[in-house]
Amino acid sequence: MHRLAPRPTFVGSAFLASAALTVAFLPSSATATDDDRHHEGTRTLAYLNSLNNSGATGMASATVKGRKVRVKVKAHGLAKGLPHAQHIHFGEQARNECPTAGKDDKNGDFRIETGEGQPAYGPIRVSLTKRGDTSPASGLAVNRFPTAPQGHVHYKRSTHTKQDVARAIRRGEAVVVIHGIDYNGNGTYDFKSAGKSDLDPNLPSEATDPAVCGVLHR
Repeated sequence: MHRLAPRPTFVGSAFLASAALTVAFLPSSATATDDDRHHEGTRTLAYLNSLNNSGATGMASATVKGRKVRVKVKAHGLAKGLPHAQHIHFGEQARNECPTAGKDDKNGDFRIETGEGQPAYGPIRVSLTKRGDTSPASGLAVNRFPTAPQGHVHYKRSTHTKQDVARAIRRGEAVVVIHGIDYNGNGTYDFKSAGKSDLDPNLPSEATDPAVCGVLHR
């Protein structure tokens, strides 16, 4: 496995670029009245910041009413033409935040693997698939996650989740993570640059390592 050179986990300039998307992304949320929230649900918003030096950034929102959750994701700078698993994470014992190399890179390889990130963002609670099941059981359903033809993902879907997850989203504790990094830039997920995934040895780490992360705040 090639060791990645230590670099900052977050990209400040990219974060500012993501912030510029706010008005286009959720034009009505900033001016919603209490009556709007009662009828439309509780809105939360996450700035998605780069992990593992992916260079990817974006925004996500989740609107919860009862157990129904409506999710929107816009991300750019992802690995082009490749599928990207994406989830809402939450754990009662987790920190419910995005991981950092300083806290979570336990093996010192300057890379945060999915399992290393779980103490921060918790387990998968909602799989943001394009169709079919959205439970944690679909966490690795690669053929049902969005691809990024030009490095961009635009995603929108409504689903139902468990009550504790809905409450976590309302409290601002749920975390959106998008996975998939083409470390060696060869246009595919392979085993050459980072070896096997810590989730499934049949998958390369490139396919499952987290690329962006953001906490859904009210």
